[in-house]
Amino acid sequence: MFFHNLGIFAQDNWRISPRLTLLYGIRWDLDFAPTAGNGVSLAAVTEFNIHDLSGLALAPSGTRTFATTFGNVAPRLGVAYELSQNPRWQRVLRGGFGVFYDLATSEIGNSLHEGVFPFGAIAFAFGGSFPLDPATAAPPPISAAELASGDLFASDPHLKLPYSLQWNAAFEQELGAQQSLKASYIGSAGRRLLQTAFVSAPNPNIGAAQLTTNIATADYDALQIQFQRRLSQGLQALASFTWAHSIDTASAGSVFGNQANALTQDASANRGPSDFDIRRSFSAGVTYTAPTPRLGTLARSLLGGWSLQNVLQVRSAPPVDLFDSNLFFQGSSSFFANVRPDVVPGQPFYLNESQFAGGKAFNPAAFTAPPTDPTTGAPLRQGDLSRNALRAFGALQWDFAVHREFAFHDSVRVQFRAEMFNLLNHPNFGPPVADISNLSQFGQSIQMLGRSLESQNQGGGSFSSLYQIGGPRSIQLALKLQF
Repeated sequence: MFFHNLGIFAQDNWRISPRLTLLYGIRWDLDFAPTAGNGVSLAAVTEFNIHDLSGLALAPSGTRTFATTFGNVAPRLGVAYELSQNPRWQRVLRGGFGVFYDLATSEIGNSLHEGVFPFGAIAFAFGGSFPLDPATAAPPPISAAELASGDLFASDPHLKLPYSLQWNAAFEQELGAQQSLKASYIGSAGRRLLQTAFVSAPNPNIGAAQLTTNIATADYDALQIQFQRRLSQGLQALASFTWAHSIDTASAGSVFGNQANALTQDASANRGPSDFDIRRSFSAGVTYTAPTPRLGTLARSLLGGWSLQNVLQVRSAPPVDLFDSNLFFQGSSSFFANVRPDVVPGQPFYLNESQFAGGKAFNPAAFTAPPTDPTTGAPLRQGDLSRNALRAFGALQWDFAVHREFAFHDSVRVQFRAEMFNLLNHPNFGPPVADISNLSQFGQSIQMLGRSLESQNQGGGSFSSLYQIGGPRSIQLALKLQF
């Protein structure tokens, strides 16, 4: 596989006056249609309509998967104005706007795998004995004829580079010589974002298809407040508060990234809070190095060299998307996607009772499966509960550490470290079970937050729960030799 992309940019910084600075630039991005070596061409398809795939068909061999677009010009502009130049009370106003393009080929790399035409085919053999006979062991043929029972990956022939518009405005106030306070508004609008649909049997000639389109959108707005104290007299601090709202039609481009936002025929039906939409979050880090007392040698050796570190994290609850695992395919072309339930009128969404972990659970009586086809059992429509409509649990954790350094020589030091994670042993619960067909556990949290993050990391590179936020109190001791 060959992926080629090119970016060219130019930028300048213009100090219009002692108080006013202008930054401006422009970027041009090219993401060429991917190609393959060894005389193999990526599969390309003719025109298709995501709402009607009955005419989906292979394009002639050698056709590019999509046409390279050349109009991806991205201007950027930033401005900074000093309202006050007093060294101890400086005030600065900043603002910026920019256009940012992403790669159109990224989802192709995520979706290609063995067995996908034209790079491979899969054969199944059941029973028999080893060694296999020559006919059974022969590699399966790789041909377009196999697509009737195989898997096709292709892109919209008119696929374009996804892009986002980003803007911000910030006011920063110095509070004396060592401290500052900053308030910012951040906005972003993602358009033409990549989203892949997996469709079972779109027509009699294709067994299944993964189709990448530019159909997804995303919007983000946030107020960010930050206090910073630079290291002075042994004290250093950084505290940040964010109030934000992220809305999208899909929080993962790959169809298997999260079936909660897998593409269906009506992409707008998935528009709702992002999977990572945290409305309020606060974090703070404070370190303090205690001064060595001016007492005798014994007092200095006992009380000198101590330092304290604190990290505090507090956030509101992330969203949870309910689904029915007994119902999965929907729509006339059998789109691969979770099916959300219908809402039962008059029933509360939450139960607040002490027998539930965290004192809260989702109400099973508030949700029911949408109507299904009496013959096939397939859902006739998506449920009327919106995507990511419910919220799980917030989180709070205070990590604390104490360090002590012992100097044995000008170049040899030993540091003792005692570090305590979740110092208060505050219980943080993972998201409740979202599958309404799980009659015994639906709506209840069955894991601590740290363990749930370990098992549900979409990137596949999850940490052990020991290194995640949300676990029980843990303490570690260490000695560090510096020489």
